[in-house]
Amino acid sequence: MLVTCPNVRKIKEFSTDGQLLRELTLPEDVVSPWHSIQLSSGEFIVCHVKDNDPVHRVCLIDSDGSVVRSFSGPAGSDSQRMNVPGHMAVDRNGFVFVVDVYNSRALLLSPNVREFVFSEPCWGPDRVHLDSDRRRLYIAENMDIDDDGEYVAGRVVVTSV
Repeated sequence: MLVTCPNVRKIKEFSTDGQLLRELTLPEDVVSPWHSIQLSSGEFIVCHVKDNDPVHRVCLIDSDGSVVRSFSGPAGSDSQRMNVPGHMAVDRNGFVFVVDVYNSRALLLSPNVREFVFSEPCWGPDRVHLDSDRRRLYIAENMDIDDDGEYVAGRVVVTSV
């Protein structure tokens, strides 16, 4: 199991019985990592938002903790930029699906960026799950917040990939 630790910029890997197997310190420019996934190659995909410098990106991190490649940069809404990449899923080919929370979309990061846009307005997608066997992408979204800041409505959008 992987645990992403945003405040200390670390990824911790645990065994099924809870023993710490490895701890990977992320580079200083990978600030506030939100989610990480380990690939079969041993590399990691990490999405993060830099607090004081509005850098929003998804990075490929090698097994030593160095950035190999990154996608995006300053927050934005065009197809090459994101505004709060929040959660990811990876397919069998290593292509990354990432929810772009404030742009209310999901992106497929591959050689040709593909955008999944929702058919109805929403507050923003929050989580994503890929069912490779059925070729479906499940995107959970929160749609409304009450006066106390609590989510009061949401849905799961299912799309073919």
